[in-house]
Formats: sequence, structure tokens, C-alpha cells
Amino acid sequence: MSLVRSLIFAALQTVLTIFFSLVAFLSFPFSAHARYQLITGYNHTVIWLARWVLGIRYVVEGREHLPTQPAIILAKHQSAWETVAFLFLFPPVAPVIKQELLNVPFFGWAFRLLSPIAIDRSAGREALKQIVSQGRDKLAQGFWVLVFPEGTRVAPGEKGRYGIGGAWLAAETGAPIVPVAHNAGEVWPKNAFIKHPGTITVRIGPVIDSTGKSAAELTRAVEAWIETEMTRLPPAAARQ
Repeated sequence: MSLVRSLIFAALQTVLTIFFSLVAFLSFPFSAHARYQLITGYNHTVIWLARWVLGIRYVVEGREHLPTQPAIILAKHQSAWETVAFLFLFPPVAPVIKQELLNVPFFGWAFRLLSPIAIDRSAGREALKQIVSQGRDKLAQGFWVLVFPEGTRVAPGEKGRYGIGGAWLAAETGAPIVPVAHNAGEVWPKNAFIKHPGTITVRIGPVIDSTGKSAAELTRAVEAWIETEMTRLPPAAARQ
């Protein structure tokens, strides 16, 4: 049944991607925030389909920790689920993404109008400068900034190397950091076509104040909190 459900979901998602790329194109004359609300209708719909077609539900814990001012979200990265869901589970965000994603047909074309921070990850220190310069502008515009510090998706139970890009932005701007742990990879595995029913837990941590702290200190604090919480999350498959 998981294969059949995954086939149906993939077909519907493809149609949605094409449709919302057209919506994105037509939203070009609107403000950045208005475009965001229109285009992320795609995200709402995909996660709704994931629930009713794939049996993937989610719960969010710790919403009370979210600050009132724009912040920097540093989150675990396990699957494609969070790249879709986090754009509506949090206030409007400018995600930091690989520059080449903007060239993906339909999906990338629509993403260009979502105000992402697109960086060349091979550029080293120049990539950090891009995050800071563009991130500062996004925060000033009222967008939060979403960063996956591991840079790429990691399988459940694994840990990638935490980069300092998001923490560097926080140290330079004084914006607070919101750490986020989740177990989406258990039901929506990375690079896997077949997805499985279950309930994803998204756990939002207490704000980490960036005032007077270095990027290295902030990165260590974020990594410690996220990786500790990852060991405490309930198995997604057991919460259907």
C-alpha cells in the first residue's frame, strides 16, 4: 500500500508543482509578503495531501517559544518534508538554499519569487557573506531566516557537520535563534520514493540569545540542543 500511495502522491504533487509555478509567475507584481502567502498555498496543499494520501501527520511542540520579532530558525534536516512544511508552520521565512535549486523546472522558478537566500555553497567565505548581507535585508523586511546547519539531509540516527552560516548571521545582526528538532526522516526518508504513514514530531526549542556570543559558541549551543532532543523524540511510526 505504501508504494501505491506514494505513486498517487507523486502524481498529484507534480500537477500541483506545475499549477503553483503559474500562480507564482502571476504573483510577480505583488509585494514579497503577498507573493509568499499565495505561493505557499502549495506547501499547505502538499502537506494536506501527505496526511490524507500517505497517512503522514504531524504535531508541533513548543510554539510558545517563538519570539515576536523576526528570528533565525536553525533546524535538523532529514527529508523534503520540512522544506515544504516549515514555510507555513513558522512566520514567513526566507530559506537559505543551494543556488542550483532555482534552476529546477517549475519548482525552482516558483521558488525564485519566495524571497529565498540562494547561495553558492562552494564559494566558502563568500557564501557566508551572502548569508549575512541577504539575511540582514530579509530580517529588516520582516522575514525570518530558515537555515539547515547540516547543509544536507541526514538519515535518522545520524548527524552531519554543523555549519556556522546561520549562527554567523545571528552574531552579526543580534537576531535570536530558534532551534528546531524533528523526526520527519523516519516516514519521509531522504532520496526515497516510498513514504510511510506515521506522525512527525516538530519540537521548537527555547530562544537562544545571540547577544555577545560568537558564531562558534552559537553553533555549539544549537547543535547540543538539537542533537539532545533528537534522542528524546518519539518514533514517528509509533504515533499514527
